[in-house]
Amino acid sequence: MPNWPADHHTVQARAFAWTPYWVLGLVLLWPLPGIAEGVLALGALAVLVQGAVFLGKGRPLPLDRRAAWLGGALFAAYWLPELLSAADALSGSRAWKEVATDLRYLPFLWGVAIALHTPRGRAIVLDGLAWIVAAWTLDALLQAAFGTSPLFWSLDALKRATGGEGFCNAQELLTADRLGGVFGPCNLKLGLVLASLAPFALALAARRRGAIGWSVAALALGVAILLGGARAAWLSYALVLAFSGWRALGARRLAGFAALALVAAVAVYAASPQVQQRVARTATALQADDAAMDAALSGRARIWAGAACMARAHPFNGVGVRGFRIAWHDCDPAPGQAPAWGEGEAYHAHQLVLELLSETGIAGLLLWVLAAWVVWRSWRDADAAARERARPALLALAVTVFPLNTHLAFYSTFWGGLALLLAGLYAGALHGRPAEADWPSAPRS
Repeated sequence: MPNWPADHHTVQARAFAWTPYWVLGLVLLWPLPGIAEGVLALGALAVLVQGAVFLGKGRPLPLDRRAAWLGGALFAAYWLPELLSAADALSGSRAWKEVATDLRYLPFLWGVAIALHTPRGRAIVLDGLAWIVAAWTLDALLQAAFGTSPLFWSLDALKRATGGEGFCNAQELLTADRLGGVFGPCNLKLGLVLASLAPFALALAARRRGAIGWSVAALALGVAILLGGARAAWLSYALVLAFSGWRALGARRLAGFAALALVAAVAVYAASPQVQQRVARTATALQADDAAMDAALSGRARIWAGAACMARAHPFNGVGVRGFRIAWHDCDPAPGQAPAWGEGEAYHAHQLVLELLSETGIAGLLLWVLAAWVVWRSWRDADAAARERARPALLALAVTVFPLNTHLAFYSTFWGGLALLLAGLYAGALHGRPAEADWPSAPRS
């Protein structure tokens, strides 16, 4: 157990007091990907420079050594597969560019952990994330009711006023087949993001309003995620409800909530032609036919076959990060057929394990497995108070990387940044400075 002297968080903590607001600002800017990426990079650079100055003066950082090591280990598990795959990558320039630019994730992880180091920082970040999720959920429900997302409409109007063009073209506005919310109809990530961040909102609702608060928040989120249309998000959110609900409600009340949630899901299904289409498409997988299975998975069965081909051709270190589309031409199992997803080649494997095997090979997969083991060991060795602090972040990270699901590309800027943010939140919450109520009592004289 580390020693927490009273002056450990004076100058150091004040110097890094900006980091909680940086984390929240980054998440708030996710609907604006270019700006969000700039905020991430600039914040990581500031952490690196400020940390170097502190260490150069002999001052300790407001970061527990265990959090620093855990963040460093998770960064290594993410970055080393890139490095190993770059040597003979199909697109060497792209691979080495990714290797170089992704170095920013090490100070990023440490900066996120620093943001959660103090009880005040944790309250700002974790409660702030919950309120962001609540605002985006309410916005999505307003879009479902009235046809327009107020938040996206405001962002789009601001962009038109300053740059002359909106975020989406007319075709994208007409063809969007699901709820986009604040992310808009040309960046359909709402359901996936809400499902990954749901544990923070549910934890706050349960803490503030108990079982009723958790249930109301869970139903509202569920409707927004269901209308978001991403079936991967449906599965992720089901896992969140199972684990979070077990603790918030207990087994008996969770069963009652499940029945209520099923009624709500049926009502949403009856009212939404888009949800009906996705359920009908999924149901075609019950046919004993490869073509029907591929159609049910929106072409992913074909993509997965191509990913397996790449893994067989480059077993040790893959085709290189972001080299999937280049290797696709030689590994497309049906090159003469129009793909179920529309036009063009496949960009990534749409599944974490296959993404690792195809782009980074067995070496990359083993490093990710090692990272999972490190997370498990850190959880196992932590005390009860630390586990309670880190539980929402661990659940969010676990459902985001759950291997029996489909995924966005983890070596892309957006989804990779989201996953590493959750890793940093876990490290910072688990090994942050405990609240005074959690300190062990001083021995009596």
